[in-house]
Amino acid sequence: MSDVVTLLGLNFAGLIAVILILWAISVRIRDVSFIDAFWAFGMVLLAWGSAAQAGIDGLHGRLLLGLTSLWGLRLALHLFVRWRAHGEDPRYAKIMARTMAAKKWSWAKVALLTVFLTQAPLLFLTSLPAQIGIWASAADAQPFGLLGWAGGGAALVGIAFETIGDAQLNAFRKDPANKGQVLDTGLWRYTRHPNYFGDALTWWGLWLIAADLGPWVALASVIGPAFLTFTLTKWSGKALLEKGLHKTRPDYAAYVQRTSGFVPWPPKAR
Repeated sequence: MSDVVTLLGLNFAGLIAVILILWAISVRIRDVSFIDAFWAFGMVLLAWGSAAQAGIDGLHGRLLLGLTSLWGLRLALHLFVRWRAHGEDPRYAKIMARTMAAKKWSWAKVALLTVFLTQAPLLFLTSLPAQIGIWASAADAQPFGLLGWAGGGAALVGIAFETIGDAQLNAFRKDPANKGQVLDTGLWRYTRHPNYFGDALTWWGLWLIAADLGPWVALASVIGPAFLTFTLTKWSGKALLEKGLHKTRPDYAAYVQRTSGFVPWPPKAR
């Protein structure tokens, strides 16, 4: 069984190899936006890479592998189907065009440096609870404690929350009568981003499972869910998406006033 540094190093090397293959595909089709689907699938690959090296001895490791796979495969399929149905994401098209104009780089160089090689380390960091937790579970199996049960429950709730939110949004978008309207029913009545909240809750749950293995595992991997939550709320998730929605949805400002921005909460009276 490899030590954790070797395991992480091999995982990262494998991730970079896959990223470079995907970059080559993007150059051929002139579209980088399928990287969103790989964001989730890449974490599944890293979890399985950890299991292949360390084994899946112990309930912690098996749960981390199973829950990461359930979350990642569901989300990757959802995002891949969406990409195939709608084509290039306008957000990526704008980023590519703006960077090419500012830096005078080729399309391929912009795709490599600002999309693919940027995503790889961030994906790697986010999935540290699964990677380190699987290794730690195999290296020194511990009794499954309260933190582990709480984490498993939180991860399952997060996966369900995200899945339901995505399904409700898909159904809303398929109805032509809803064009230009704001979805404010179902889970979207309680949070403006149930899919993002479910994403964050899932990884905090996975972190709790890993943390149940000991304080050093908790400290070594907490950057994963912390960074993901920051990304979803302050960087490329909620903040970027809402900037565009304010411009394209006339009723969105009123929706913001009455609906929680992230954590589900009863809406304010209209």
